[in-house]
Amino acid sequence: MSTVMQSQPRPAADPLVIAGVEYRSRLLVGTGKYKDLEETRAATEASGAEIVTVAIRRTNIGQRPGEPNLLDVISPERYTLLPNTAGCYTAEDAVRTCRLARELLDGHELVKLEVLGDEKTLFPDIVETIKATEILVREGFQVMVYTNDDPIMARRFEDMGCVAVMPLAAPIGSGLGIRNPYNILTIVENAGVPILVDAGVGTASDAAIAMELGCDGVLMNTAIAGARDPVLMAAAMKKAIEAGREAFRAGRIPRKRYASASSPIDGTFF
Repeated sequence: MSTVMQSQPRPAADPLVIAGVEYRSRLLVGTGKYKDLEETRAATEASGAEIVTVAIRRTNIGQRPGEPNLLDVISPERYTLLPNTAGCYTAEDAVRTCRLARELLDGHELVKLEVLGDEKTLFPDIVETIKATEILVREGFQVMVYTNDDPIMARRFEDMGCVAVMPLAAPIGSGLGIRNPYNILTIVENAGVPILVDAGVGTASDAAIAMELGCDGVLMNTAIAGARDPVLMAAAMKKAIEAGREAFRAGRIPRKRYASASSPIDGTFF
């Protein structure tokens, strides 16, 4: 077994704080769907991400000796691993997967919980997600929860003890972008924990919009791994996240129906 140490990134002026740990990057990336481990490594490095998700049911991190091991290219000493429950359709399966991750990763408690409702839409099953959340929080896990874009459910998961809430922007892998920005905005405005868009991002502008809405970060996999050039797309996503965050902090001008001169003529001489 590899000993996993949660990374301690350098202090940042505007850090993302999850479960008491500061991160410089607000982009979280997955490790699936790449053509090989080398492409996984290169794209992850280009993204600048510090938190990397790992699908425990699909990825070998030591439970299958003799097979390629993700930890050979994604070092736990460099990245914070975020085991996820992708592929789970019941609370029981999700809880079992998180317990397995904690065993494989020497007591690692930070997990991404997702319990899916069906194979076609991959929308979350909220009832099963609530059941799993109650158990995992009680067992000491630090839960980052995947949910729909319902502000009421987002607040409930926060009240249950989740360290971050991750509403979808659109169905997983769809690349449709943020379909309901007003729901996401409402979630952000009422949150006391980090809100990270999870699922639906297709390109850099989608990531920038999520950040401009005030989201604390974005998690993506397919948008990068499925691009024609995953490494280049990872670099683009890094820039988009940074630009979107800076735009949010700067504060955009109000939208107006009519023009407003960049150089007003009031008080000038003719």
